[in-house]
Amino acid sequence: MPIYEYRAVGNGCEYYRVRFEEIQQLRDKPLEKCPRCQSPVRRLPSIFRACVMETPVETAETERRVGDYEKAGMWSHAAELADKSGLEERARDDYKKAGYDL
Repeated sequence: MPIYEYRAVGNGCEYYRVRFEEIQQLRDKPLEKCPRCQSPVRRLPSIFRACVMETPVETAETERRVGDYEKAGMWSHAAELADKSGLEERARDDYKKAGYDL
């Protein structure tokens, strides 16, 4: 369901004077009154935000190699490669499995 943004028009209550969000279905009519004080509100244009994350080929290959080391039980090799590649949390887990005291 989409999230719509509204703002009170005129002297609305303190709670809804700034922008507020309402989750509504597409078929729902826009709000006309503040849910709290019943003063008029206006729907505002929302800023659409999206995030698409792509994994570079090198990163995917490194993660595959780390996974191969882990499957083979070569924890120190996996930890070292993960540490060099910026996978700090995974490296810490692998170092612990290799018997290092962190």
